[in-house]
Amino acid sequence: MQVCSVCSDQTPKYRCPCCTIRYCSVSCYKRHKDSCLPLKQPEPSVPEAKDANGTDTQSVEDLLQEDDIPDIVPPERLQLLGQSEELKDLLRNPHLRQLLRAVDGADSKEEAMKAAMQEPLFVEFSDQCLKVVENKAQSEAVSEDMDW
Repeated sequence: MQVCSVCSDQTPKYRCPCCTIRYCSVSCYKRHKDSCLPLKQPEPSVPEAKDANGTDTQSVEDLLQEDDIPDIVPPERLQLLGQSEELKDLLRNPHLRQLLRAVDGADSKEEAMKAAMQEPLFVEFSDQCLKVVENKAQSEAVSEDMDW
């Protein structure tokens, strides 16, 4: 778990736009900005991708910092979620759908996830999602080990 780079006390919620350190509050940002050493941004080697309508076509990976998420699931494995009959059965429950909409529409996704994880139905849904994705990953690792 990360801690604020300024006060070393709280969980950081923000990232400095200049040097990318993590901080927890406005007061920590104000303390930090006096000693901030901006990182030099490399010149973009490829222009931003745009579709035919001129809309940005950046992927999730383009938007995430490397240290933001320790595990990134490839799109091929995510597609397995749509094929899972167990997940489809769970999603027939209106209460689960309401929980998912609440998390998706929340201003603070972290707080909404903490609240949703108190619901056994949401925990079951999360576990099933991980099971589908991880089972595929384990079966791929086993088949790679068996290749001679």
